[in-house]
Amino acid sequence: MTKLKIAIQKNGRLNEESLALLKECGICTNNGNEQLLAQSSNFPLEILNLRNADIPRYVEENVADVAIIGENTIIETQSNVKKLMDLRFSRCRVSIAIPKDETFDGLQWLQGKRIATSYPNTLKEFLDRNNIQAETQVISGSVEIAPAIGLADAICDIVSSGSTLFKNGLKEVYTLFSSTAILIANPNLNEEKKAIVEQLIFRMQSVLAAKRNKYILLNAPEEKLENICNILPGIKSPTIMPLHEKGWYSLHSVVNEDQFWESIGSLKAAGAEGILVIPIEKMIE
Repeated sequence: MTKLKIAIQKNGRLNEESLALLKECGICTNNGNEQLLAQSSNFPLEILNLRNADIPRYVEENVADVAIIGENTIIETQSNVKKLMDLRFSRCRVSIAIPKDETFDGLQWLQGKRIATSYPNTLKEFLDRNNIQAETQVISGSVEIAPAIGLADAICDIVSSGSTLFKNGLKEVYTLFSSTAILIANPNLNEEKKAIVEQLIFRMQSVLAAKRNKYILLNAPEEKLENICNILPGIKSPTIMPLHEKGWYSLHSVVNEDQFWESIGSLKAAGAEGILVIPIEKMIE
């Protein structure tokens, strides 16, 4: 039986969120990230727990068929892989940070400076594009300590919350780009594996769509239905059902959570009562 091999980071936040997504997709595995290979018992999938830096090469060389990885890593490695979808988690950004006591007056501040980074290709492209002459200090880890020990004047690294920068006396001054986890694939998969990838993407899309939307129920008097329907954001027109009390109706709809919070005041003002917002487990669009 043909199985799809998916590579994920073997530890850390990206590993946890990747495994959580697969679980929400109904994919069960027989062991965790302590072993290199995990088998799914109910989906044709093998999970490879690998070092993050190795994943693009393994997908490129067809050791793994697909992978969940940060887009920042793909940009840095310039790998020949195919991006299939944005997974909307593990959000971060690649940014320039400098000592908090320094005054940053624009990119010209970087001229002639020493910049420590674990993203040399990304940094070089950025510097070349902006005609900045700077010295690159390549560090594999703990980049944020470089200014404090006199190794560099600034750093170029991934930033999530910014707390690590703060702890090391740095401040973020310029963002090169934002990144999230993405699903990538070897561009030369056979037809059998492409079919499995399509099933996997279908499940992932259903889970992610559910996270972005909520199921909303509310009660309203008949004379205010039209106005409320015009206000209520939704995928299509809401379902309207009569209540036991004459002249009152229950409206059901699926709405984007962000849109809902923007319009909740208008809904209440228009006469909506008993508003309930319910999470959606899966959503087939």
